[in-house]
Amino acid sequence: MARIALIGASGNAGSRILKELSDRGHDVTAIARSPEKIAALPGATAIAGDAQDAESLAGLVQGHDAVISALRFTGTDLSIIVEALRKAGVARYLVVGGAASLEVAPGQRLLDQPDFPEAYKEEATNGAATLDYLRGQDDIEWTFLSPSAMFVPGERTGTFRLGKDELLSTETGSSISFEDYAIAMVDEVEDPKHIRQRFTVGY
Repeated sequence: MARIALIGASGNAGSRILKELSDRGHDVTAIARSPEKIAALPGATAIAGDAQDAESLAGLVQGHDAVISALRFTGTDLSIIVEALRKAGVARYLVVGGAASLEVAPGQRLLDQPDFPEAYKEEATNGAATLDYLRGQDDIEWTFLSPSAMFVPGERTGTFRLGKDELLSTETGSSISFEDYAIAMVDEVEDPKHIRQRFTVGY
């Protein structure tokens, strides 16, 4: 059993990661701006927290084995969270990433394709910039887990593929459910195989 702090525990990805952590018996500090929106689950303690206040966040995450961030990139400066981890002495940091920085061909990111939807471009650009930032940090054991292009509610099947920097897809497209994504994230918490790396999960 590990002690995990989960920032953004009330969101689409965060709520599934929280359930997966709870189901596997971990001790979770579930952090959100509105903790009343966090599901009540065994082993989970809901706490109000501001991910953009390094001093107070450091106090919330101190003593944990790892911190998971499941926040939108737009409006979130992840360098502040990294600063909080340094203050708290927590080395392990896992991030719910985006798909847009994955490559669809060598040297060609999904984000840079001409048909990439304009509505998602700001969030996708910020996500890619966050990955670039993390790649420059050598004192934090970070992991950036990118979902597939379609990241949607679905079933917990436990059947999926892992990859590195290339977008995973099948003849029916590129997708992963929040539920199966959560399995891949918690697997990485329990058995780290991608320290200071990005990896991806898809069907």
